[in-house]
Amino acid sequence: MAINDWPEDQRPRERLIKFGAAALSDAELLAVFLRIGVKGKSAVDLGRDMLSHFGSLNGLFAASLKEFSGIHGLGTAKYAQLHAVLELAQRAISEELKVSEPLSSPESVKNYLQLLIGSKPYESFAVLFLDIKNRLITSEELFRGTLSHASVYPREVVKAALHQNAASIILAHNHPSGSCEPSQADLVLTQTLKQALALVDVRVLDHFIIANPLVYSFAEHGQI
Repeated sequence: MAINDWPEDQRPRERLIKFGAAALSDAELLAVFLRIGVKGKSAVDLGRDMLSHFGSLNGLFAASLKEFSGIHGLGTAKYAQLHAVLELAQRAISEELKVSEPLSSPESVKNYLQLLIGSKPYESFAVLFLDIKNRLITSEELFRGTLSHASVYPREVVKAALHQNAASIILAHNHPSGSCEPSQADLVLTQTLKQALALVDVRVLDHFIIANPLVYSFAEHGQI
């Protein structure tokens, strides 16, 4: 049955307007994005198929165009629309961090990093460069690697911080494996970077590990 034939109080778009987006399930939110389904399936059914096929929203976001288009009813246009929405969300949070101190809004930092590197299928190491008032200057993915490893070179991190004229930085990397617990190598790297950056008077405020939907903060665990 098409969504237009559903009772009005059960339609995703009408429920979103009445109760807010948070009241909708993942499949219903995808239905609002999709607008229409395919023959024999409503947009909500198609949304459920997407979640089932990719395993999660993060799996969906990380899908290549070829993988995305493997589901009947999806193609280049929807793929482009989805990634445009993701980029807009990332830019909106970036704007917030540029006018306020990231440390005063840790949830915004976590949300931003989840959008920035959380859905990448490979390990990515990113840095948020902050000015003297702890406002975001810019962010950059400095290193990328395989599913389980990315080589990080302290010299390159120091060079990037100096190039951005950063007073402090926030480190972040993802764990595509799904575990957000830091390894011994993560702990050693954090201290190495902290010491190297201290030589040029740049503070390391935090190091986040992103394993969507989980986020681990070194500062919150007293490890910075």
